[in-house]
Amino acid sequence: MSAQPSAVVEVAAAVDDELVDAVVGLLPQLSSSATFDRALLERVVASEAATLFVARLDGAIVGMATLVAYAIPTGVRGHIDDVVVDESTRGRGVARSLLEAMIARSAELGIRTLDLTSRPSRVAAIRLYESVGFVRRDTNTFRFAG
Repeated sequence: MSAQPSAVVEVAAAVDDELVDAVVGLLPQLSSSATFDRALLERVVASEAATLFVARLDGAIVGMATLVAYAIPTGVRGHIDDVVVDESTRGRGVARSLLEAMIARSAELGIRTLDLTSRPSRVAAIRLYESVGFVRRDTNTFRFAG
């Protein structure tokens, strides 16, 4: 029995029909309240601060995640957002490949600390994050939705 092919991770360089179709399919798996906005996707892809990574299996986009890098007086920081892998391909190392690519890119960018958040109910995702080196922080996350 041969091993399943590993995911190929790349940076989304342009918004085309393939990327749009993939994002439209992945967003509902990420959040029930997420809605697709092509103009917003174009802003993300064009942004100097955000990098949209996509993962492919057999040539098809099956996952995505966003790395945001920003400079503050204490150094360059990073945050990972919107990690999602198509339900049909979960358990095949796609999310791990995305995370490893973002961690490598973070090092290239000189990011001092890289954060992400996850709901406590996402037990498998939390295990994955810990397995690639993320540690839980004793902190509170606050959100202003004004």
